Amino acid sequence: MHHRMVAAGGAARTLSHQILRAAASIGANLEEATAAQSKPDFIAKISIAHKEARETVYWLRLVVAANLLAADIVQPELEEAIQIVRILAAIRVSAKSNVR
Repeated sequence: MHHRMVAAGGAARTLSHQILRAAASIGANLEEATAAQSKPDFIAKISIAHKEARETVYWLRLVVAANLLAADIVQPELEEAIQIVRILAAIRVSAKSNVR
């Protein structure tokens, strides 16, 4: 996050680490899902990625609520994160419905 910070310090550093951790976990779990050894393994990895995407949305909202970044700066990333949550939810539902 190199955008203009409204406040700096410990809170900004903590939230930026949380966002990075959650967002990186999404990618790592999607990478693992592509190499899943079974349908349940695939669903598990997609489910974790979905959970981490939801967490990323939470942290982005908290950044705005804590006035660490202006809402207009965070909004594009927040909208993209919400779309990722929706996509992963749809993949998870589809994969679960195809397990038989």
